[in-house]
Amino acid sequence: MLTWTPSLGTSGKPRYLEIADAIETAIRAGEFATGDRLPPQRRMAERLGIDFTTVSRAYAEAQARGLVDSHVGRGTFVKAAAMPQDAPDPRRAREEDLSMNMPPEPEDPELIARMREGLQAVSSNLVALLRYQSATGGEQDREAASSWLSMRGMVPRLDRVAVTPGAHVTMTAIFSTLAKPGDRVLCEAVTYAGLRGIAAGLGLVLVGLPSDGAGILPGALDEAIARHKPKALYLNPTLHNPTTLTIPQERRMAIADVVIAHRLPLVEDDAYGFIPPNAPTPFATLAPELTWHIGGLAKCIGAGLRLAYTVAPDARAALALGQALRAIAVMPAPLSMALATRWIEDGTADSIRRFVRAEAAARQEIAAEVLQGFDFAADRHAFNIWLKLPEGAGRAELMGRMAGRHVGLMPSDAFTVEGAPEERMRVCLGGAIGREDLRRGLLSLAGRLQDGGWAG
Repeated sequence: MLTWTPSLGTSGKPRYLEIADAIETAIRAGEFATGDRLPPQRRMAERLGIDFTTVSRAYAEAQARGLVDSHVGRGTFVKAAAMPQDAPDPRRAREEDLSMNMPPEPEDPELIARMREGLQAVSSNLVALLRYQSATGGEQDREAASSWLSMRGMVPRLDRVAVTPGAHVTMTAIFSTLAKPGDRVLCEAVTYAGLRGIAAGLGLVLVGLPSDGAGILPGALDEAIARHKPKALYLNPTLHNPTTLTIPQERRMAIADVVIAHRLPLVEDDAYGFIPPNAPTPFATLAPELTWHIGGLAKCIGAGLRLAYTVAPDARAALALGQALRAIAVMPAPLSMALATRWIEDGTADSIRRFVRAEAAARQEIAAEVLQGFDFAADRHAFNIWLKLPEGAGRAELMGRMAGRHVGLMPSDAFTVEGAPEERMRVCLGGAIGREDLRRGLLSLAGRLQDGGWAG
């Protein structure tokens, strides 16, 4: 067994990437021989004074790069040095958009190995997957989508199901079929930032609805429909981004009654619906003839797939969606679609989802501990918290003071439709950052919010 300990620099990268890079550098330099056993992960964590999960993630990254093999009960061993063309491009590993509400990233070596096996299996159809294909997915992919959606209690006919190129493109296509420039769309007063961009691009007017602790108010919805004659209602009803609110079942039923009474189309953005173990029933089961249900895969499997499983109100609506999607994006990427189908069929997708659920809960515990005493909304399965800034603290100044820290912050301005933005921030707990680095980042945030932290 090697007694090697990496020297970590000040590159600014997440610690797990620094360790993986150090392993790769040592292998390329000939410091390790094929078959050498790396130090056990817990021992390495003790030597470096860091969290065990950071080392575990580093070893998983090294395995994903083809540098080592891990065997349960035996340890992690150096493989024969990979040819340069097989080595990962470090520039890819560094790409990350901290403005997005990212899920935690898989770090279990066995799970990552299963994911890679799926990619290898899909590559056997590489040439066929480079063709132009259906705008809403082939039958095999729509069957996989239907199987995945069944976990949310939905069993739609296959002619209502579409595999679409991500939630954003899907919403753009749906709203382009429902409304024209100048038309009104109802939504939460504090809503998903992406909706604001889509509405602006289509020339739609968003009207924010008041809410309480259970979601939008049914009475206010009824009044707004009569007053504004909207073309649709948009809701992000489970683990709402950014407030983390989940609309309970009783309120969903009341909202559905209003929608049905007015025959108002409802666009249900169910991005986080697959994360909680017992999420409330989707609106697509309460008002199926009016609801466009978008089950995005970005939060529960991976944003890089750029896929969503969409259920249209009926078969004709699904055809109209396909035509709109063809005009906007031509088709969902067949490579991504085939990979998602493979992962659903062999159980890998559900394993990823379960990892995300468990890791999100662990990170919420870190946030609750580090930010104890501060005012914020949270949910055990959310990827973020909705932080209210202390008296005297400002959004813009906090963003400046946290620049360079590996913590994703977004001010309330991005989400506010009605009224002046509150002094709140969405604080993302996911992404490439590990638990220990997250803890350090949140400690830094807490320090900057405490009394005296605003002196120049």
